[in-house]
This record gives sequence, structure tokens and C-alpha cells, in this order.
Amino acid sequence: MADYINDNEVPVFLINGFLEAGKTAFIKYTMGEEYFQIDGRTLLIVCEEGEVEYKTEELKEFNTVMVVAEEEAEFTRSWLEGLAERYKPERVIIEFNGMWNMDRVELPEDWVLYQQVTIMDGTTLPQYLANMKSLMGPMLRNSELCIVNRCDGRSEEELIDWKRKLRPMLLSGSDVVMENQYGEIPMEILPEELPYDISQDVIEIKPEDYGIWFFDTKDNPERYKGKTVEFTACIMKSRELEKDVFVPGRMAMTCCEADMTFIGFLAHSPEISHFENYAWVKLRAKVDIRMRQEYQGEGPFLEVLSMVRTGEIAEPVGF
Repeated sequence: MADYINDNEVPVFLINGFLEAGKTAFIKYTMGEEYFQIDGRTLLIVCEEGEVEYKTEELKEFNTVMVVAEEEAEFTRSWLEGLAERYKPERVIIEFNGMWNMDRVELPEDWVLYQQVTIMDGTTLPQYLANMKSLMGPMLRNSELCIVNRCDGRSEEELIDWKRKLRPMLLSGSDVVMENQYGEIPMEILPEELPYDISQDVIEIKPEDYGIWFFDTKDNPERYKGKTVEFTACIMKSRELEKDVFVPGRMAMTCCEADMTFIGFLAHSPEISHFENYAWVKLRAKVDIRMRQEYQGEGPFLEVLSMVRTGEIAEPVGF
């Protein structure tokens, strides 16, 4: 995702999600917002047509040309380059088909993915989470925002469960927003809703709760600052880190076996030289927040108090 766009580059806004999730409604609303107005031409590429349609007068009002991609095989870099040459857009919006493979998308050289947003329908999300995570992973991987709409009538426990399952599939630093007919639903995860007690002198993180702790600490570091945590993890060393700094963590399966990633925070221990790379340990550490280049800003940092060898946890972290 680009932080800024050069004058010779074309920003691309990619909106994806499954059919009838509300992508068209989201794009129509955004196009009407004052902050989204530009003087030049917008190219709108629609990869599936749902019940909500774009009206000719709306497109004309916002100086937008719409092109429909009928089949996935048609959506190629050369086809997009042809559109770029024909319409010379100042901006591109892509309403992507949720059943198409996001990993195969290749943009023209001067088109830059500026923002990717995924729209989910709360009435069908439980079925997709249960049966189609392999499709959701590529869809969410580069999204900086996931909006789950139509959450009316859903319990707070359901919404929290959805956020916990969606958050690991998103781009680092991204967020999940829940909406009902009245707008955004406040989604602060309260301590009593966590599977461990953060009021204890030592917060014991069970193996099955590691993923929840990791993302809650990442999203709410101030909640854990100064607290002591205890958990089992695998040691990951790197030559790019100081000799007494390492990453204790676990392999996590965000959506399917093909999407495995190591998740953990930077930690410091003068005793780390006594442990080989990939050794399994049970450690106790105090959580701090520090400015680190690896985080590109501030992030959780663990000051290890004690560390002992232990057995491996074979199962990956799940959500």
C-alpha cells in the first residue's frame, strides 16, 4: 500500500468482498463525499454486477467512466494497460469480484495500489468464516480496512468473535469496523471479555489464547504496558537484531495452511545466548512500549524476567 502518490502515478482504490456484500453502495457513497472529489477523470472497473447499479447521471456528475470486466481471464495487466491508454484516468476504482484470485492481479506500471478495503455482509459472514476462509485470506491480506455491515441483531459476543477471526487476516495495522443501520458500532474489547485476567500480577497466556493476546496487545499496547505476562513460545533470532534481542513467537494459521506466518514481539534478554535458534521456552516478561525500526514506530517490547526450556507446541495458532 502506497503512503503517497507521485505526480506521474495513478492511485488505485480496490474495493473487494463477496457478491451482494455492499461494495457498490460503499463506492457510491464514497464518490459523493466532498473529500473524494477530484478534477480529473475516474475510471471505475466493475468485476461483478449486483442488485445495486451505478446510474449514468451519477457517473457523469463525478466525471467517471465505468468499464465492466465480464470474466476473470479478461482482467489482465495488458487489458488494464489498454484501459489506461484509452481513458487516461487520474484515479482508478476497482470493484473486485470476491471469487476471483487477488494474488493474480497485476496493475500497470504507473498504477499504484493506494487503498484496499474489504466489505463483508454480517448476515452471511458466519458461513464464510466456517467454510470459505481460503478465499477470504487473499481478499483480506492487503486490506487496510474491513467493514462488516448489516450487523443488526448480532450479540456483542458474536461481533467480538468476528473481529478476532478477521483481524489476523488483515494487513498489519489494519482495523475491522462493524456497522448496523445506525452506523458504526463501538468495538472496544473490554478486559472481562478476554480469556485471561489482566488484573493478575502475572498474566498467564494459555497456548490456545496466544493469538488473542498477541493481537489485543498489538492493538491496545497501553493496556499491557508495565504488566508481566507468561507464555510458551519458539525463539527466533536474527542477525539484523542486537545480540541480546530476539522474537519469541508462534506460527499462526490466519486462514488456511497456505497462509502460515510467525507472530511475536521483540524481546530482550542477556541470557538469550544460552538458547539456540528455534528452541521452545516458557518465558515471563514485562511489557514495555518502545520506538523500534522494525515496527516503523512504537510497539510492544518484552523485557524478559525468566526463561526456561520447555516442550514444543505442535499446533499452530488458530483464530
